[in-house]
Order: sequence, then C-alpha cells, then structure tokens
Amino acid sequence: MVALLIIQGKTFVEGIENVFKYIKGSCSMLLLTEDGSVIAARDRLGRTPVVIGKKEGAYAVSSESTCFPNLGYEIETFLGPGEIIRLYSDRVEQLRKPGEEMQICSFLWVYYGFPTSCYEGINVEEVRFNSGVKMGRKDESEVDCACGIPDSGVGMALGYAEGKGIPYHRAISKYTPTWPRSFTPGTQELRSLVAKMKLIPNRSMLQGKRLLFCDDSIVRGTQLRDNVKVLYDYGAKEIHMRIACPPLIYTCPFLGFTASKNALELITRRIIKELEGDENKNLEKYATTDSPEYKKMVGIIAERFGLTTLKFNTLETLIEAIGLPKCKVCTHCFDASSHF
Repeated sequence: MVALLIIQGKTFVEGIENVFKYIKGSCSMLLLTEDGSVIAARDRLGRTPVVIGKKEGAYAVSSESTCFPNLGYEIETFLGPGEIIRLYSDRVEQLRKPGEEMQICSFLWVYYGFPTSCYEGINVEEVRFNSGVKMGRKDESEVDCACGIPDSGVGMALGYAEGKGIPYHRAISKYTPTWPRSFTPGTQELRSLVAKMKLIPNRSMLQGKRLLFCDDSIVRGTQLRDNVKVLYDYGAKEIHMRIACPPLIYTCPFLGFTASKNALELITRRIIKELEGDENKNLEKYATTDSPEYKKMVGIIAERFGLTTLKFNTLETLIEAIGLPKCKVCTHCFDASSHF
C-alpha cells in the first residue's frame, strides 16, 4: 500500500505526501533510490522518531540513536514531523521542511526506548530518572528501600531513591540470555513465560523488608500479579508499587508497538466494566487523577494484586519529566487527547 501510494506521485516527495494524506496512523519511511542515495521521511505528526548520524565519509539513519556510538557515528540531527531528506555519502539534502505540529509518543520514554536513546534530544534514562525523583519527593509512604523492575523500571527507581532519600536495592535481577522484551511475543502465554524466566528474585534483599518497586506501566496486569506473588513467596513484608505513567485507559490507534488492540485487555477497562457495566462508560472520570472513580479503580488494582500501596505518576509529572510542551506529546493512551 505504501509503495503504491509513493509511485503515484510525480516525485518522491509527492508520493510520500500521498502516504501522509491517505494512511491512517504513523508511517516513517526509508527509500533506497536508483542512484544509491537514501530518502528518509518522518511521519506527518512525528509520532515515531527518525535520527541522522554522521561520521567521516558517511551518514546513517535510524529510529534509535542508541545504535550510533559503537559504530562510530555522532548524532547529527533529528528529523521534524513530516520532514523529508535525501542522504548521500557526503551530504544531506532537505526535500521537505518539517511541520509545526508534533505528537511524539510519550511511551517511548516510559517503556519502549532503550536507556541510551534520545528522542528530540531528550535522553530516555534521564526522563525515567527525573520522573522517579519527582515522585519520590512527594511520596510519604514509609519503606526500607526502592527497587526497579528490570529493565525499564530501574531508571525510575534510582530517581525515586534519590528523591526520597532511601537506598536503592536490586531485589530482582534480570537474566539477560532470555527474550529481550517480554511484550514482544505473540501470545499472552508466551509473554508470561518470558517475563517469569527473565526476572530472578534475590531472597537476601527481600526477606522481611518493606519494599517499594518502580515499573513502567500496568497493561494487562498478568506480569504484575505473578511478580507480586513471587516477592511475597520470597519473604517481602510489604510491597509498594509506583508506576512511571498514568493508568492506561485507552488503546493506541496510531502505532503497532503492542499486541493490545481490544480495550478489555487493559486491566483498567476490565475494572471499569465491573464497576459501570460497560467498559466505555465514564472514561474521562477514570482518567482524571484523584477523582472518586480514579481512586476506586486504583484501589481495586492494588487489592486485586495484594499491593500494600499503589500509585501512578500524574500526567503533569510525566510531561515535566519529558520536558516538551504537552501539545507536542501524544498522551492518547492516558487521556484520549490525540488525533489522526
């Protein structure tokens, strides 16, 4: 479909603009041309990143800046929303200027991104650390130490420990030879198996402790349930959970990062259905931090999984940690605020 739309244009730029016009969703592109040059285009609203790297005699293009250092490249620039460039071995030619509007996915910093990657010049690990610092400074829960659920919860936990002034302990370690990301397998059964096999509890760090764990998000709740059971089995006295982002209320209509397409796969929507009789009822109220509906939903999640306390970062705190204006960041999965 994408190739068909491109060849209908008189030029590569016109063809790519056809994609922007007719494809519903996010589509960044790389085109290898007959003369050996590469055309790179970032999707119209910049939901996903495109970054250019440079070293002597060569350019590179990627969605992740983390691939550059070990190959000898430095970050040259980040393409803007809808920007199109042509790469030669010795120069970069701009074919289309970037648009003003941007809706980069906030979940890149929360979960998908590798710690060393940068998007819009903003480092993933820094955002996770800063969000933890902000939460730790405000949290009055009495705990012995902060811990991270590897890998994406670690940066937040380090920040939380600093913000609250408590130690950071590795109560769970990741066995790296397993599947790299537990959200990528195609079935829930396999996702759960991968999550179980890659995380190994440390009894010495758990026994008799009031532990606060940081994690990126709660989607279906299956991994949280299994992790909490293991932690109690290994002697944890209390388990407090802190989540880097607000509750996921809406599925993503823009990107294909996750297998979650049905709203009822989200633990939040299942609870809303239990409370309201309809998973689509009063969603705005459940998405509003500190509303009675929000507090009820969070309380049920905590009770269902045996958590001593459960708190989510607010949307305002997440945006502050990212450091971009709210209008330039897609937060649709939290508040249904974005558009095609």
